[in-house]
Formats: sequence, structure tokens, C-alpha cells
Amino acid sequence: MGTVSTCIVPRMGLSMATAERWVRRWEAQQERYALDREERFTVIADVVEQATAHVRRPRVADLGCGPGSLAARLARRLPHAAVTAADVDALLLELGRTHHADAARFVHAEIGADGWLRQLDLDGPLDAAVSTTALHCLDAAALRRTYEGLADVLRPGGVLVNSDGNDAANGDGAGPVARLAREVGRRRAARQGPAGREDWDTWWRAAAEDPELAALLPAPAPARTPGLRHNGLGPDAHTALLREAGFADVAPVWQFGDDYVLVAVR
Repeated sequence: MGTVSTCIVPRMGLSMATAERWVRRWEAQQERYALDREERFTVIADVVEQATAHVRRPRVADLGCGPGSLAARLARRLPHAAVTAADVDALLLELGRTHHADAARFVHAEIGADGWLRQLDLDGPLDAAVSTTALHCLDAAALRRTYEGLADVLRPGGVLVNSDGNDAANGDGAGPVARLAREVGRRRAARQGPAGREDWDTWWRAAAEDPELAALLPAPAPARTPGLRHNGLGPDAHTALLREAGFADVAPVWQFGDDYVLVAVR
């Protein structure tokens, strides 16, 4: 899961060893929250590969990229693609730039803010935009702006692929089927969940204590809650917003419990 201002963040070099250690630790921490994380990544790559099969050098944007977990996997699957990875967090971006230097062009952007697409500095229409466990951090107004902006920059036939989870707080996450789906997910997590896995807060506290990472963290460090904050919007609400934004066809292509991969075609 990544985080989703529009200022330029100064580059602060990290050693390769430090970046590798903290990215590996990030990967393990994220698996605590998404048991099917690798399957989700594979499904996203399957969709992007199929949707761009006729494009010589597809342009792909990873929104809320974190340290580049999805971007790196896309680059391995599609080495001919030009991947732009965007996030608002300076530390996660620098981890990605260092550890996945050849996978993507990492840029600082606040997804959904006014003018955020200019920060991507795209050199043409996108063929695909992807995101995983990040867009749930946006409120409905920011999410609408995000989808409308993507509808403008995706080519006809281009795809938006969003992997996320439903939430019980409100909206279409509060119905009886949604509650059953969450229970299915909880029971599966109890059966297969990794015991003793580091959580989100522990990772960030430990990162703040690493002298090499400290320069990339504001002082005092902000409360980082994207992993816990959720707009309460499930796939039905996302589908409605996407269609209003101009996407012709929207449907989930993978789902288990309350986790899903939603695809929208421009």
C-alpha cells in the first residue's frame, strides 16, 4: 500500500544496502494486510499486458506507488514499458528510486489534488494506470477528480486497474453481502495469516529510528495512517464514479472476500 503535495521534494541519496533492507521489510509488512498480494499484482500485470499487447512502448502510471512494489513487477513483466510511479511520501519514493532504479521514473505527486497530473510530466497519453491499496485513502471528491483526470489522459481503449479492499464504514460496504464478504476474508486471514508479521505503525517507527532514513522524514514525523484510513467506498461506488468520469466499461476481474481488482476501459 502506498500513500496518495505538489512541491518538488529534494533527492536524498540512500545506500543500496539500506534501500534493499527497508524495501524487503516493507514487502513483508504489506503481506500482513493483503494475503493475496502477489496474486493481485499478477492479475494487474495480466490486464496491462493484454490491454497493451499492440503498443510498442506502452506508457503506464502507478498511482500511490510506495517504494515501487507494483511498478517493479510491471517492469519485469513488461520490460518495454515506460512506467511512471507517483507517490506523495519522500521516504517511500527514495526507497523506490534506489532499490528499483531501473523499473520506473519515480515522481512526487499528490494524487487527486488540483493539478496532480502535471506533476507526472507525461510525454503522451497513458495506455494504463494502475493502483493497489492506495485510492481508498482519497475522499469521494478527490477520487472523482482522479478518475476525471485519468479519463482525460488515457487513450481510447486504455485501462485503469485498481486493486483494493471494501470497507464496512458506509456506502456499498454496509450491505449484507459486503458483510459476508468481509467475514470470508477475516476467516481466511485467520487460517493463513502470517503470525507475528510487522505492522504498519511498527515499520514507520523503526524507519524513523534509522539515521540514514531520518533526513527523509519531516520533524516531527506526521501521523501516517493511510493503511487505516478508508473512504468507505466499495467497487459499486467506484464503478459509478468511473462511469460518470467517462469510462465505457467497468467490472471486477478478480475478487476474494472483500478484496477485488476493478478494471475500467476508457
